[in-house]
Amino acid sequence: MFVRFIPACPSLSQKPTNLNYLSKHIALNNYKRKIRTLCTKRLQIPPSTSGDAGGLRVFVLSDLHTDYAENMEWVKSISTARHKKDVLLVAGDVAETYDNFVLTMRLLKDGFEHVFFIPGNHDLWCRRDGEDYEDSLEKLNRLLDACRELEVETNPMVIDGLGIIPIFSWYHESFDREKDVAGIRIPSLEMACKDFHACKWPVELSNQDTSLALYFDAINEKNMNVIKEIQRACSQIITFSHFVPRYVQAPLAYPRERKRRMNGGENWLPFCIFSDGKFADKLSPCYWSDYYSANPRTPHNIELAPWVARFYKQT
Repeated sequence: MFVRFIPACPSLSQKPTNLNYLSKHIALNNYKRKIRTLCTKRLQIPPSTSGDAGGLRVFVLSDLHTDYAENMEWVKSISTARHKKDVLLVAGDVAETYDNFVLTMRLLKDGFEHVFFIPGNHDLWCRRDGEDYEDSLEKLNRLLDACRELEVETNPMVIDGLGIIPIFSWYHESFDREKDVAGIRIPSLEMACKDFHACKWPVELSNQDTSLALYFDAINEKNMNVIKEIQRACSQIITFSHFVPRYVQAPLAYPRERKRRMNGGENWLPFCIFSDGKFADKLSPCYWSDYYSANPRTPHNIELAPWVARFYKQT
């Protein structure tokens, strides 16, 4: 999941190609100058429902995976009283099954005044018995239809002067610019990623090229006039997507994944990223982000760490 903030800026109006970075091979350097630095210190996040801050509040959440009963119960436990005037951004991977998706989004819409959604890869899997979709695009349209019926937003919108822009996106292996790890038997992306088997695409779209990424990027084009108007009118903008580089992430994740995390997720999600006219200034500590706050990144080093290398065989 990806959330980005654009601060007050007199030259905020940009060319449409700035939002078409997927079709332009994700030219991210053009964005880094406009990204607001969220925090300079790593602090423990307090529970997101504590306190009653004045003004508009925006919360973010992703990777709900409510096909797991434990996760669905967590969604049902979210306080409806505390969030009646709040906004929630749901950045994909809600559920694999249609019924669980609809139930989850209905529960969230009952609890929040405004709910925004953008699909993730798991939302478009087509492997469950009893769910007959021609392909993942048909399922996408079904999910978007359900959102319209539930009054869940999937298009750009301005709320109390804050611009919110959902971004449809997909990934491709060619976006990875780092060196390959040599001398190790590492499964191919097709073998390691279930999307290649669980998603179904029409013949003109393929995981083998950039056509999927370009297709999802093109969905954003229909909103380009609205996006440009938001850029002109709003001094504060939040964009969010399930893919592309992660800036702020707040995934509930699988139950087994939460058990391995430093801070779990049940107690501080959904995460408040905007309150009373300003962006949040705290992030949750994480193992690797804490490590890289004190150590340089070395993407050119392709030697596997010992605790990783033991799972792979030399070629």
